[in-house]
Amino acid sequence: MRDMGIERLGPDEGERLRAIRLRALRDTPEAFASSYERESAFLPDQWAERLKNPESRWMVATTGGADVGLVCGKAEEGRMHLLAMWVAPEARGAGVASRLVDATVAWAREYGAGEVELWTVDQNDAAITLYTRKGFTPSGRTMALPSRPHLMESHYVLSLLFRQARRQDVPAIVAMLADDPLGAEREGDPGDERYLAAFDRIDADPHDELIVAERDGKVIGTMQLSYLAGLSRLGAERCQIEAVRVAAAARGQGLGRRMIEWAVDRARARGCAMVQLTSDKSRTDAHRFYDSLGFTASHEGYKLKLG
Repeated sequence: MRDMGIERLGPDEGERLRAIRLRALRDTPEAFASSYERESAFLPDQWAERLKNPESRWMVATTGGADVGLVCGKAEEGRMHLLAMWVAPEARGAGVASRLVDATVAWAREYGAGEVELWTVDQNDAAITLYTRKGFTPSGRTMALPSRPHLMESHYVLSLLFRQARRQDVPAIVAMLADDPLGAEREGDPGDERYLAAFDRIDADPHDELIVAERDGKVIGTMQLSYLAGLSRLGAERCQIEAVRVAAAARGQGLGRRMIEWAVDRARARGCAMVQLTSDKSRTDAHRFYDSLGFTASHEGYKLKLG
């Protein structure tokens, strides 16, 4: 669809929203938490109110003068919720849904949201394929669809702050590792080839993830997640968090908390039974930080240097 466009609905377009939303509810009732019966009874003021909310943006896909797709982005507590996604039958398979997702993500970035989240019915294979291709990952949260409790839906999240590290991020990561009294003693030149060799090993291992936080194109945080297999706890996998660092310019802004909470959610979604970490005994501020997140100092850690 070369003539397809994405338009934001204005505050005086309640009737236009009503028409496409009700068509969506009639077409795929099993995809939505609401129902045609409920929303067809809405008064004009209710449709207008949806469009006047400054924390939400309703967008339609158009082609040939017809509305063929709908999505809503709603901001809440630093997150953007992707809601009410629908594409008309005659427009499916032409990239309409992809364009609607991209438009919502673009607005989320403009708004300053840290992530985009959505719920989708587990039987909706096409939607799951699309969202996965766009970088959304399951959080592990599930619930029954409110309008049809016999159907289950799952929660998906796209982080706009955290991503897998790339090879070109290595110097910035090493600089953060070295930027404290302990790291300064053990780290070397960020350009040392041994760092790149270590990155390649981590990047090739499906049980290791080197994560960075990025803002305005700059790497401002890092951590490594390792997924450990073991026979204890009935063979449960556990997540080990290592090398947590926040760039000096980004400290004191809550980034460290967001990093650990994101890592815990990622481990939970993977099915890990436990998240664990170690912290040097001299890092008393870090200990208080981890205590505040619900971690408990349950073990004494021991290390033996081999060189």
